[in-house]
Amino acid sequence: MAVERLRAFAELPRTVFVSALLASTALASLPALADEDDFHFRPGHLLLSKAVYDNKASNITTGITQLPPNCVAPNCVAATTDGTYPMVFSNDLVDSSFGITAKIVLDELRLNGRRVQSLQVPNSGQHGVTSNRDQMVTSFPSKSEIGLNLSIDRHSVSFMGYLAPVDAIDVSNSNTPDVVDSTNPVKSTFLRVIATVDERGRFRFTKTNAYSGNNGRAAVLNDRPGANVFYTTGNAGNGSNPQPNGVIIGAGAQIVTPAKTPLVDQPDPGLPTPVGSFNVTQLGLKADKIGKDTNFRGLTVFNDVIYVTKGSGGNGINTVYFIDTSGFDANGKPLACPNGVGLPSASATLPTTPIVYDASKLQTLGVTPYNMCVLKGFPTNLAKTATSFPFGLWFADAKTLYVADEGNGTNTFSAATNTYTAAAAQTGAGLQKWVFDDTANTWKLSYTLQAGLDLGVPYIVRNYPTGNNAATGLPWSPATDGLRNITGRVNPDGTVSIWAITSTVSGGGDQGADPNRLVMIRDKLAATTLPANETFTTVRTARFAEALRGVSFTPETGLGRDADDDHDGACDRDDDDCR
Repeated sequence: MAVERLRAFAELPRTVFVSALLASTALASLPALADEDDFHFRPGHLLLSKAVYDNKASNITTGITQLPPNCVAPNCVAATTDGTYPMVFSNDLVDSSFGITAKIVLDELRLNGRRVQSLQVPNSGQHGVTSNRDQMVTSFPSKSEIGLNLSIDRHSVSFMGYLAPVDAIDVSNSNTPDVVDSTNPVKSTFLRVIATVDERGRFRFTKTNAYSGNNGRAAVLNDRPGANVFYTTGNAGNGSNPQPNGVIIGAGAQIVTPAKTPLVDQPDPGLPTPVGSFNVTQLGLKADKIGKDTNFRGLTVFNDVIYVTKGSGGNGINTVYFIDTSGFDANGKPLACPNGVGLPSASATLPTTPIVYDASKLQTLGVTPYNMCVLKGFPTNLAKTATSFPFGLWFADAKTLYVADEGNGTNTFSAATNTYTAAAAQTGAGLQKWVFDDTANTWKLSYTLQAGLDLGVPYIVRNYPTGNNAATGLPWSPATDGLRNITGRVNPDGTVSIWAITSTVSGGGDQGADPNRLVMIRDKLAATTLPANETFTTVRTARFAEALRGVSFTPETGLGRDADDDHDGACDRDDDDCR
């Protein structure tokens, strides 16, 4: 602990650690507060989420710890490495569900990546945070978790995690209490949790039974008057086919009502409540594993439409989707896309209630009626043939959409060239710019920004192992494979600034555990062909035992507000915009 404090002190101004208030006291109904009464995020700055592993060798005992926890013979394996980072994640090679929960830290950054202060989400690793207090963790190697999103009215930032202690094993593939799949090799149960943090660093938490067997990835709070609901994305299921009904309804896009009390006082949230559903049969394709077409990751809301992405898994279609709220035709198909592909209605409104589905059809058709569409112009080929892996998305305006492609995750390595060759050869990984064609009435890919990402080129991480991982025979050193979560803003000079979290390839046992980067690029908004001299710059790099996950603007950042450090409209020496 002393070392952590010294590091935090040395880096920059201050680090604020957050503790939840006792649920059993008269103050239990209040949100968790920062230790400092005057704590606040500054509007116009960036907010970065990261997983921080405590790196205890004792977390796992080589040859003794049985994986998954509470497994039943003969479905048990002994751990092959102890809890030392990053070797611990080589246990993923024998336990495909392997992961360890870790604390979540939110870094406030200036636009050039310089840290202002940090806020720790309440967790069991903090003094006095017992099981009856508000707390939340992430699964350290789960690369798709803790995406950050400003609320619709921009008053808070939302993200997802687990109601679990630090250093719990295989939580990201656990069942939820109300949705238990007996075929899931992970027998433990943990609630998923949605968190919000406001400008003053105050947390609120809401528990859900969604995403049993897998993980919640992102959340957006619709905090407009009369709404007050979360939209979330994630995946569900870690067992055999057919999946239980609760797993099928608990995947994909969900709608959840925010809780007003501490976690310990919240009632059982009941079964999940889906808000969006898609099935490949909408495109005339043969049905595949029910519930896996909605393995969603990225999430954003633009012009009162919810957009999501799917970029992983062998089922469904890797592409960009939207939820259609305009209704259904006489055949029960979405008005915006009777054939599965379309454009949002000009009169679209955000949903405030879940889908009223037919439970008798869950095992054969999934959640019906289907109310989602592939955004016109984006890929419609099955995931098993995919060359596109979309993750984060950001609209610069109604006709310009930036989509992060995380790459294919292939870690083929050439010692002769010291390169992850498959990653380096990709043409779609990076930041894709899509522009709407008014004449053709469809979205079209204009170009992909890759310069400066150095796809496939290994980089050095301080204190990281050198040489090859004996478990994989490949280098420990990670390389960038593409991009995940993104955010951006339109600048007065006709450019956009976009910040993105990198994905990686490596010889580590789990590539989601690699220290990655926060990068930034400026692009000419009006450009439709790749401009010369546009390149990514690295503004933040994860340290040893850290992984960067989500990026957004800080709470209360207005759409048109200056993002200069003093918010006076003028350039200062440290301002990102003055360079």
